[in-house]
Amino acid sequence: MATAAGDWLARGISPEWTLRVVATTTREPRDTTPLDALDDRALVAACLGGRLDAFDLIVDRHKRSVYQVCYRFVGRHEDAADLSQEVFLRAYRGLKRFRGDASLSTWLYRIGVNVCLNKVSVRQPVQTSLDDAPQLAALTPDPSSGLIRAEAATRVRAAVARLPRKQRATLILRVYHDLSHQEIAIALETSVGAVKANFFHALGNLKKLLASESR
Repeated sequence: MATAAGDWLARGISPEWTLRVVATTTREPRDTTPLDALDDRALVAACLGGRLDAFDLIVDRHKRSVYQVCYRFVGRHEDAADLSQEVFLRAYRGLKRFRGDASLSTWLYRIGVNVCLNKVSVRQPVQTSLDDAPQLAALTPDPSSGLIRAEAATRVRAAVARLPRKQRATLILRVYHDLSHQEIAIALETSVGAVKANFFHALGNLKKLLASESR
């Protein structure tokens, strides 16, 4: 049997070899899946995992819808653009809080509505159009000319701006973004029953406001 290294050292004999210990760490292989092939939840996970450019794709996918919901509240491109940037900034800072129990778009709507409700005065007009809101168009007389339609849109715009905050937010998400009652409930952090009630009262109040202006 070969003499142990300890015996060699005790006899003053140095071995011709040395033992080198190299520290190694086991790392998970980096995911190299193309970002554009990932769904929203996977993009969030990739971003939290260190692929920060994944958030750029999140912004690219959802910037239009976030901008639109902000624009519905403020009615000005510059203000809507500023609010959209704030929405995505808050989303980035709070990305760890995205639990995936709702779609990413619904989660972004929640942030967008909160930003808008906190920033926008109820007196500030909201931009609406009868062309893309058939439920609102039904509340006004059938327009027979472009002028009548423009006047009706102005009246609707002013009336929507006078609605209570939750009714206003519910109407915008339901009519202009076609969210379900469940999605709106998640976005507004309320119940489906409350959403249905808010939407019902929003349409009723809007109709009364328009009728009052007509008289």
